[in-house]
Amino acid sequence: MNESVEKRAIRLGEYILDTGATVRVAAKVFKISKSTVHKDVSDRLQNVNPQLYVEVRQVLDINKAERHIRGGIATRQKYLQEE
Repeated sequence: MNESVEKRAIRLGEYILDTGATVRVAAKVFKISKSTVHKDVSDRLQNVNPQLYVEVRQVLDINKAERHIRGGIATRQKYLQEE
């Protein structure tokens, strides 16, 4: 693996762990695609830093469990602004 890709995976993992950010938010901050973020923190990070991977996986699982709530809130805000 390319060293810069490994470093990016570690930086992404640390960012998600520190902020609790979603994959979408991390992608915007790092100016890369959501697919790249997901690949880095799901596959590459597991090979580079297994301990960090486990911690990041917990944050991502929480975000996944809450995503339907966030979607409902966003939709509600959208329609409240239209009124």
